[in-house]
Amino acid sequence: MADIGKDITRAQQLLLDGHLVAIPTETVYGLAANALNEKAVLEIFKAKNRPHFDPLIVHVSGLAQAETLVESIPDIVKTLTQKFWPGPLTVLLPKKEIVPDLVTSGLNTVGLRCPDHTLTLELLKNLPFPLAAPSANPFGYVSPTTPQHVNEQLGDKVSYILDGGECRVGIESTILGFENTPTVYRLGGLTLEALEPITGPLHVQLNSSSNPHAPGQLQSHYAPRKKILVGTREQLLAHSYLKAGTIVFQNQLPGFSDVKQVILSPSGNLEEAAQHLFAALRQLDKTDVEIILAELVPETGLGRAINDRLRRAAH
Repeated sequence: MADIGKDITRAQQLLLDGHLVAIPTETVYGLAANALNEKAVLEIFKAKNRPHFDPLIVHVSGLAQAETLVESIPDIVKTLTQKFWPGPLTVLLPKKEIVPDLVTSGLNTVGLRCPDHTLTLELLKNLPFPLAAPSANPFGYVSPTTPQHVNEQLGDKVSYILDGGECRVGIESTILGFENTPTVYRLGGLTLEALEPITGPLHVQLNSSSNPHAPGQLQSHYAPRKKILVGTREQLLAHSYLKAGTIVFQNQLPGFSDVKQVILSPSGNLEEAAQHLFAALRQLDKTDVEIILAELVPETGLGRAINDRLRRAAH
């Protein structure tokens, strides 16, 4: 198991030496390495058992560092980053040669984001390079939202876990590209309603092919080991599994064990539900249930991203 602590100097030295460090962000914990060091980046793919066709997001300290990595930054991106960075927004932009093809899976665009977490921002500002950092979990499994989640799964493959507490947002960043019309490639912690006053109507392309434009687009992703069935309350109540656990939005499902029901937000708050989603999947995955019944939440705001994660987990 890896050491867990708040020692930024230790994390910084390990990253300078080419090692992997788990870092906290407001979305989920990331598995970080020097984004400009191909050998270090390769260790990310090996530790996660991640296919090389799935690109990584690069974390930067701000727009000034982003400008060193890409050919140009359109005005619309400058406006978006002024408003939403640091925050759960990843922008896809044409990369410079300094960014290894391994990071972008051979694509000519790189995903850049400035994370909204005090510890990781301080770390980034003290490093001479940006950090490639996908979620700190084995590929395809539920993303980690606490240091303990990271240690349970990758503790033997990471040199240090920087402890930033529980993640505040709990689901990954929204990914936005600009090749033709502004396009959302992954629903995430920043809602369409927040973006569209700046971007205009957004095209949503949640590609699920084996050659994704951005991370998080594969059909089967964010999945626990237990089988998941996703539906409305009415659809879930039609099933009578004896050994079922449930994940519900606001109210318990009648007829199922209270012990194996996880309510994401008793007050019906989508932000709270998003924060608790991955922990709920992990919690039930550790029990003796044979199937997890997951209730779809309202398809609005962060609800779109929550439902997207549930459908991919169930695929």
